[in-house]
Amino acid sequence: MQKRGCGIRTAADYRERLSPSLWALVAAAVCGPMAAVVFSPLDTTLALFIGLVVSLAIVIGLLAVSPVVEVRAGELRAGRAHIPVEFLGDPVGVVAEEARTARGSGLDRRAWHVIRGGIDGVVTIPVTDPDDPTPSWVVSTRTPDRLVAAIQRAQVRLRTPGR
Repeated sequence: MQKRGCGIRTAADYRERLSPSLWALVAAAVCGPMAAVVFSPLDTTLALFIGLVVSLAIVIGLLAVSPVVEVRAGELRAGRAHIPVEFLGDPVGVVAEEARTARGSGLDRRAWHVIRGGIDGVVTIPVTDPDDPTPSWVVSTRTPDRLVAAIQRAQVRLRTPGR
């Protein structure tokens, strides 16, 4: 379901970019020195420049394509998808072993997944829309309690008249 707005942006109740961990960025940056080694027989200065450009391009690319999880204007957004909170049930946030189960053996293949390695927390939100074939959303988050609270606040605002 997609809503068209008039271009006015409201403040988000919750917003988190699921960026890669520092170790993943460091590992990606190692591609630069490998590229420099390839070009070092041609010219050392050129090789260093190419290595720097490759490292920066990969790190910036990883950060730029990181999905965003957001609760704004009565809608949950996770990556490319969004759904009004009126079609969501009670969210459940988990960490540690429960989160590993939610991302692994407990994962429903029909659910909408926005899962990122290196992020421990997971929030599972059931979809209550009878016309939606997706039974739930499973979303990685560094702060499951804050995402759960933001979804619940948006649901309360929706049910409270005069707001």
